This record gives sequence, structure tokens and C-alpha cells, in this order.
Amino acid sequence: MTVRTRIAPSPTGDPHVGTAYIALFNLCFARQHGGQFILRIEDTDRERSTPESEQMILDSMRWLGLEWDEGPDVGGPHGPYRQSERGDIYGEYARQLIEAGHAFKCFRTSEELDELREARKAAGMHLALKPADLALSAEEQTRREKEAWPYVVRMKVPATGRCVIDDMLRGAIEVDWAQVDAQILLKSDGMPTYHLANVVDDHLMGITHVLRGEEWINSAPKHQLLYEYLGWEMPQLCHMPLLRNPDKSKLSKRKNPTSINYYRRMGYLPQAVINYLGRMGWSMPDEREKFSLDEMMSHFDVQRVSLGGPVFDLEKLTWLNGVYIREDLDDKAFLKALREWAFNEEYVSRILPQVRPRVETLSQVVPLAGHFFSGLPAIDEESFDEVKLSREDLLRLLQFLVWRFEGVPAWRKETLLEEVKTLSGHFDLKMKAFLAPVFIAITGSSSSTSVMDAMAILGSDMTRARLRHAIEVLGGISKKQVKRFEKEYREIA
Repeated sequence: MTVRTRIAPSPTGDPHVGTAYIALFNLCFARQHGGQFILRIEDTDRERSTPESEQMILDSMRWLGLEWDEGPDVGGPHGPYRQSERGDIYGEYARQLIEAGHAFKCFRTSEELDELREARKAAGMHLALKPADLALSAEEQTRREKEAWPYVVRMKVPATGRCVIDDMLRGAIEVDWAQVDAQILLKSDGMPTYHLANVVDDHLMGITHVLRGEEWINSAPKHQLLYEYLGWEMPQLCHMPLLRNPDKSKLSKRKNPTSINYYRRMGYLPQAVINYLGRMGWSMPDEREKFSLDEMMSHFDVQRVSLGGPVFDLEKLTWLNGVYIREDLDDKAFLKALREWAFNEEYVSRILPQVRPRVETLSQVVPLAGHFFSGLPAIDEESFDEVKLSREDLLRLLQFLVWRFEGVPAWRKETLLEEVKTLSGHFDLKMKAFLAPVFIAITGSSSSTSVMDAMAILGSDMTRARLRHAIEVLGGISKKQVKRFEKEYREIA
């Protein structure tokens, strides 16, 4: 048997360090066994998936040195490797499941589903909806079908008993079937959910081992049941521990920069980042801290993975990056790294139009454009003294902008401008007054190049990181304030 592993990210935002972490372990496991590593794009979310996000995933993985044998850009014998291009395949298997009695058409409306869940909640029952809960009378089912009501395809699941999942790291995992709902397999627009597409693609692409985050443990019974329904052998599962913040909470962009783009923009070396991710729950046989990707692949043993939640500590990563700079880069390599990081023609060419009309001597360039070549600006509370807003309003403005930017699908100046206009209207501020604190948070100065252009060039995660940094500099937001802000923000959103 040829070992085949895969990573299947969704192109719905910035490439996440958690994706790189799982990709790294899948790659190492495949290479340890002389196998193959596949990259598949799970873009069934039509509203949020973008080509730009997909390209960022490919670019960031390659920047880290993670190469795949098959994928949307390199091809392979099991394509297409984008789920959006495989729609007919999923529809056929959904029909097979219906005909075999393992799935059914569900014509329930969202209002009816809400009522069913509320009734179960009031009765103190599990909120998982079973086929019996969703069933309509034969007459009503026929009527809705004749009238062409929209429907989804759901799988049938047992109402009682326990499902046992065999995990490579955790052994036997038992899940109560009462907690598992009648999962939607095909959405009303004909696109598959993750669960159907994941099972079908893994089978058709010959995936033998699935290393994924432990958040998928509760979905494993559905996947195992689908394999049984379709008469296929299930790949071996290995649920990796989740990356954690220093406070042990799940790594999230609300508390830590999570985009690979952020670490690339901050000037971290790819070999340091991949080394650090390799230390997340795993260790070399000799316990050394510093090792290359090739060394990790040569010595990899999945049984050395620790189930304790690995802590993604930014200070530790920064320390390790410094070790790489001092020990691995001579002057020539250091200069090369600087050029690749920010002083390259592609990046600088985006900045020149912002700078050239504003300078009279070349010596003015660095003070004017320094924010494009730095990390978090050196600002303090006094930096905002000239902004004519109360501290509360200042924090609200910055936090609302962070939340607004988190939902931007395509990071372009025109899109960002629309979001800023929406919020400036909500705050009843003219654009200049609204952007005054944003200017300081992003550029570190009250006068520089266009802040809208700066945000577009810096990218989504660096922009949000600088806004969050400004919030912390201003004393942060209390839990009570967060609740107030969230309530108000929901009214805008």
C-alpha cells in the first residue's frame, strides 16, 4: 500500500498557521513512509471562497517549503483538485445514498428547524435532530416535493448506542449517537457539505491516512457511517492536538496573529516558522530545539506527538527566528533574506507611487515610507492626544474596524473604503475625522502616505494586527466594554 495523505484548506481568508501545522505533519508522515502528499481545495462555500485566497494558500505553503505531489496547480491523476469542479460527482453519490435508504430529502424550512431545536432544548434533550424529528407526513412530503420546495439531502444516523472510532494517537474514541445529528450532505444549491465531499474525495483520491485537528473528532462518526453506507474502507484517522494561545484557549485571530502572511510580513524566516510548527506537540528523538524540514521528515514518528495542547508562543517563535538569523545567515544570506522579505521589486513597486509625489529628496523616503518596512508601529497613548474622540469612542472605532475587516472577502482598497464609509456614517464622523486614529494605528504617524493605500498594501492580517496593537496601547477593552460593543456592532452588521 502506498501511503497517501492530504491537506484540504478552504480558500475563505488569510492562510492560517493551523493549516500549515496540519500540512506539515501530513507531509512528514507521507515522506516517512515513502508516500505522497496531496493538496486539495475545499471551496464549496461559494459566498466566501475566492481565487485570491486560494493563491495565498499556495504561495504561503510554498514559502514554508511544503511541497505537494498532486494539487490544483500541479495536476495529478485524481483531479480535479477543487471541490467546486467536482459537483456532479457528489450529486451522484447523494442519489445513491437516497436510493439505498441511507439518506433522505429534507424540505424543512429554517423556521421549522429553529422551532424543533427550541422544543428539544426546552425539554432538556440533545439538540441533535434525527430523521424521526425531521420527518413530515407522507402527504406533506409529497406536496412540498410536487411544489418544488427547496430541500437538502441529509444522512440517516442511529438514534441510540455508541460509535467507536479508532484513532492512531488516542486509541478507541467513543461518541454517543444521540449527540450526532442527521447531517446535511447536499445543500439546497446542489453543493456538498464538507462531510460528503471529504469522504467522497478521500476515497476517490486514494487517501490512506487522515491527520487532522481534534476539532473533527465529533464529526468522525458521520464520516465512518458514510464509509459504511458507501461500502468503502475508511482511511486511518489521526486527530492532532489543537494549537493553543498562551492562556490555553484555542488559537484564534482575536488573541494572536494567525495568518502565515503576517509572519512573512513581519520578517520571520520560513525555516524558523516551519521549525517552530514542528515543535508543536512533537519532538526530535534527541530533543533538540532547532532542526530543518528535511531533518524532521527523516526522523518523523507520529507516535512522538503529544496530546497536550501545544502552545503557540510568539516570544518563543521570535527567539527561534533570531537564532536562525544569527547562526544560519552570513552577510550575503542576510542581504538576500532582506531583499526577499520587503526590498524586492514587486513589493517596492507598489509603494513607490505612494512616496514619489510626496518627496523632494531621497532622504525623505525612509521617514515617509518606514511603516511599509516595519512590524508594529512604536506608538503610545500620547500618540492619540490630538484625536478629538473620547477614549471609549476611540476604542469602539478601532474595534469595530477590526471586526468589519475580518469579514472582507477580497482585500482591495475599494472594498476597504466601503467598509470605512459604513462605519464613519455610523459614528457620524467625516472621513478625515474617522481616519485620524486609523492613520496613527497603521502608520505610526499623523502624517504619511495614504492610510487606505497603506492598508491595501500591508494586507489584511498586518492591518488588523496594527489596529489591535493600537487598542492594547490605549489600555485594551474590558469584558463589559466588549459586550456593549458587540451588541452595538450587531445592529450595524
